[in-house]
Amino acid sequence: MTQHREAAAPYTHSHVFLGMAHESSERRTWAVIALCSAMMIAEIAGGLLFGSIALVADGMHMSTHAGALLLAALAYTYARRHAHDPRFTLGTGKFGDLAGFTSAVILAMIALLVGYESVSRLFAPVPIHFAQAIPIAAIGLLVNIASAWLLSGGNHAHHHGHSHGHGAEHHGNRHDNVLRIATGAGAIMMQIFEDGVPPRFRLNVETGLLPLAKDVTIATERPDGARQLFTLIDRGGYLESAEEVPEPHAFTARLRVRGSEFPLVFEEHEVAGGITARDNNMRAAVIHVIADAAVSVMVIAGLLLARGFGWLWMDGVAGIVGACVIASWSYGLIRDTGAILLDMNPDVRMADNLRAAIESEDDRLADLHLWRLGPGHLGAIVSVVTTKGRDQQYYRARLGRFRSLSHLTIEVQHS
Repeated sequence: MTQHREAAAPYTHSHVFLGMAHESSERRTWAVIALCSAMMIAEIAGGLLFGSIALVADGMHMSTHAGALLLAALAYTYARRHAHDPRFTLGTGKFGDLAGFTSAVILAMIALLVGYESVSRLFAPVPIHFAQAIPIAAIGLLVNIASAWLLSGGNHAHHHGHSHGHGAEHHGNRHDNVLRIATGAGAIMMQIFEDGVPPRFRLNVETGLLPLAKDVTIATERPDGARQLFTLIDRGGYLESAEEVPEPHAFTARLRVRGSEFPLVFEEHEVAGGITARDNNMRAAVIHVIADAAVSVMVIAGLLLARGFGWLWMDGVAGIVGACVIASWSYGLIRDTGAILLDMNPDVRMADNLRAAIESEDDRLADLHLWRLGPGHLGAIVSVVTTKGRDQQYYRARLGRFRSLSHLTIEVQHS
């Protein structure tokens, strides 16, 4: 039995597994902290100056809000500054998940405190100073709306409803998922277009004239031998296939233009999406803001009903509903971040596709470990048993379409 393991030399692998928007998220979080801190100082100073204990209390509440966001900001900063620290053998991508888990625990404690206080007020109502309480709750709601806007601002990543991209190999040039084919009459740009619509072949021209739809056909042949012919429709400025392109988008395509044929090989490029790519540190910060906003809405509604109809118990009911909402969000965040910190399989579908990619040519996957290293980054350890003379480079190439495998270790056992 022969074993081939990937070299673990530090100069051959990057261990920076931070999210793509890490620095932008860090800046936005610090901006929200500055806003909350300014509001906290203004409320406490104003309350002491004008003798309003309610204003002071809301200022102290704002300080806890800023403190929770400070945890997220420090996690971003620490992870960035120590991204190249060799002591973190698998990078600092999980600092955000650790901060998110901690924030979720804090949220759970806040939910318990709000719930306890609300239930207490149902049995022992206290006098409410509506003239002060309602404006303060409204100001708090406005601050939370501004905070949510700051946290979400600048994030212009586009998601097209699929967790994969499509590449192609041919005799022309490739730019992302757009294929450039040089013909005698000019250059044609071809792609599988699926931005918010069902996937279809789309062709337009870079140089020359757009060919007539009747002069263009596309025929695909899949690894299992299945064939399909696509007809093109003129959409005014580009040609589009009348038929949708079925999944998976891995096949050989033959583009025929005015009698000339161009063979193209499309490959499926799978990337992490959904939970795997989620920034749980930013998610925790946003949940803190939204939870505070939700409580503010509940408080305003309860206070208006209490003042309008004399229903003082509505203040307590609104608090209980707010506590349940916060507890629900806290549970989801604890569940997701806890699973990442315990290295649970973050993407069962990708694990199944990895197994299928290895075992598609009579090899056997003896062992597979898949875990998250950071937002959009996965680590994998793959053990393959084969009867053929293949090495780890062969399987590394086979798994090249899984773009989210940022750290891959392969063991090959010849049997």
